[in-house]
Amino acid sequence: MKEIVEGNILSNINTPQDVKNLPPSDLPALCLDIRQYIIDVLSENPGHLASSLGAVELAVALIYLFDFPKDTLVWDVGHQAYAYKVLTERKKAFKNIRKLGGPSGFPRREESKYDSFGTGHASTSISSALGMAVADDLQNKNEFYHIAVIGDGSMTGGEAFEALNHAGTSNANILVVLNDNGISIDKGTGALSQYLTYITTSKTYNRIKNKIWNLLGGNTQAYNPHKTFFKKIIFSLKSLFSGKSNFFEALNLRYFGPIDGNDINQLIKTLDSLKKIQGPKLLHIITKKGKGLQAAENNPTTYHAPGLFDSITGELTNKKAQSSNKKFHEVFGETLVDLATKYDNIACITPAMLTGSGLNEMKKLFPTRTFDVGIAEEHALTFSAGLATRGVVPYCCVYSSFLQRAFDQIIHDVALQKLHVVICIDRAGLVGEDGATHHGVFDLAYMNMIPNVIVAAPKDELELQDMMLTAYHTDKPFAMRYPRSKVFHSISSYNSQIIDLGKGETNIEGENTAVLCLGTIFNNAKQAIMELKTEGENIGLYNMRFLKPLDTNLLDYVSEKYNNIITIEDGVLKGGFGWSVENYLTEKSKQNQVLCLGIEDKFIEHGSVEELQKLCGIDIEGIKTSIRKISKK
Repeated sequence: MKEIVEGNILSNINTPQDVKNLPPSDLPALCLDIRQYIIDVLSENPGHLASSLGAVELAVALIYLFDFPKDTLVWDVGHQAYAYKVLTERKKAFKNIRKLGGPSGFPRREESKYDSFGTGHASTSISSALGMAVADDLQNKNEFYHIAVIGDGSMTGGEAFEALNHAGTSNANILVVLNDNGISIDKGTGALSQYLTYITTSKTYNRIKNKIWNLLGGNTQAYNPHKTFFKKIIFSLKSLFSGKSNFFEALNLRYFGPIDGNDINQLIKTLDSLKKIQGPKLLHIITKKGKGLQAAENNPTTYHAPGLFDSITGELTNKKAQSSNKKFHEVFGETLVDLATKYDNIACITPAMLTGSGLNEMKKLFPTRTFDVGIAEEHALTFSAGLATRGVVPYCCVYSSFLQRAFDQIIHDVALQKLHVVICIDRAGLVGEDGATHHGVFDLAYMNMIPNVIVAAPKDELELQDMMLTAYHTDKPFAMRYPRSKVFHSISSYNSQIIDLGKGETNIEGENTAVLCLGTIFNNAKQAIMELKTEGENIGLYNMRFLKPLDTNLLDYVSEKYNNIITIEDGVLKGGFGWSVENYLTEKSKQNQVLCLGIEDKFIEHGSVEELQKLCGIDIEGIKTSIRKISKK
């Protein structure tokens, strides 16, 4: 990495106290320094760029006014938290963000005392911050502030509304900062909105309001018709002047805003006023996603996590993008368009991952059959189940780590009713630098335990296309998982074939030792076996294709032919593919020596996929080592 020069002010900032010691006049320059530092680092060490660029002023203002970690701050998802990491004793380490051994791309309690709650999935900040506020209240620690920053689409998640609903019934001293960067909530503009914000945060307004409120009994639970009337008057006045009903005020949260979240002076003035207001409240700020890099401002979706780019021009320079091979989600999206063209009862559903799941062309060509339901995985699955009851075949596309949030819906709404929903599990297996919150390593194990569900994993993109066609022609829930990586072939067209359900395939016949694979990890195993062949080893290789139903005929054949069996999967071992093979062989009283390779019973950190596969022993060299070891016994 090229040498990164810190700005004049940032070079002297190492702790939050250093920020607090700055005169207010230096804060705008500090924001510029931080923004450029993030751009310089991420241009050569890819991460989540645009969201964090828009939230620099917010991070500075919060650190300037509050006392972390005594006060608590939860960044929803964590895409916006890079400036906060830089300012909380991780400036030097930030250069290695998302690398093996470096800081995580998301807040983590284990990483820093300043990270009060670990995040990575959307819509969790309000719930966790409310829990902290209530816990302090129970212990009479009412001097601390608790802040939840939410935005980047996370307010569309159901958990956020559940938490707001709860917060409105409490007296918790919680501040929700809604960072509206144009993703989820319409912007409010105009002098009247700014004037109302000034009035409602002013000392005079709040002194009068609180005086009247206290005269009417204050924050007691006892019913008082005058208090109820007073609250309705305040709510009605705000609704009258804004021209719309305020949803947050209707949930009993004091609402302030919107204000310019990229104006550090206005932010500090407003937040300082809000510190004096007790109870649950929400500040709505408007920020520019990608601020400070013109290319990111113009195209925030592309620059959400752009890979390598030029730190001055913003031009994308990602060398990996120059490969002629597509990614799995791109092949998936193209194949789905082909299927939807042929079968007019196919629909596609995604929870806010239209681009990431390769569905833009589907949306363009079939807009009435493509549904982006927002960050709402539970709704996505149950909505799909509803479609299936009326003859539509829904292809519900969800990242593996996010599908965990819809576990109950898969069981209760899809599998129990045997509905023909095709669950397309993208980003399966080890995903790399996003780390523990995003690895898709649990899907095989938890789908394995659910009755009525077909569970499949293709070895490559050609088999993925076969499975997508096969899934349409079944009448049961059908789940297929595939990785985020590049595909293995560069052919332009392929004629899909229907696969027999629960039937694997023989790839290489061998002697003494057989390797059984599920999913794209097959390609590592094949390369390992081909290299061992030059050493005189003759290893069998079998692509199982399906976890459920398991090809027991093939297992019977393999168990009779080979003394040693190795199973390999890019998922957790407990309850997964290897577990199923071992369980079957035990039930049949087979005496084969079995070695299962996969993810051990622990969370895997961030790093490149190659590095993490090596740590887990499922890279090419690790597989060769395991084969040599078991073959010599």
